[in-house]
Amino acid sequence: MDKVEFFDEESKEYIELYVLEQTRLNGADYLLVTVDEEGDSDALILKDTSAQGEEDAVYTVVEQEQELNAVAKIFAELLGEEADIEMS
Repeated sequence: MDKVEFFDEESKEYIELYVLEQTRLNGADYLLVTVDEEGDSDALILKDTSAQGEEDAVYTVVEQEQELNAVAKIFAELLGEEADIEMS
């Protein structure tokens, strides 16, 4: 399973996250990530907000409800029966 490092602005610390799935929607790349490699865990949807041509990807947590619901639906379809995605 791929891992990414995410800088948390609130805690000012890097957090290691595991990539469960990735997709592209309307020209933007999204990652479904979790803190735990296995088992049930909360997940986040991250959006690549880096400028075209940047060497490093910059991801931000998707918080806008309409965008979040659209991308979560795609991830649920990609993961199939193994996923139980609940929005809270």
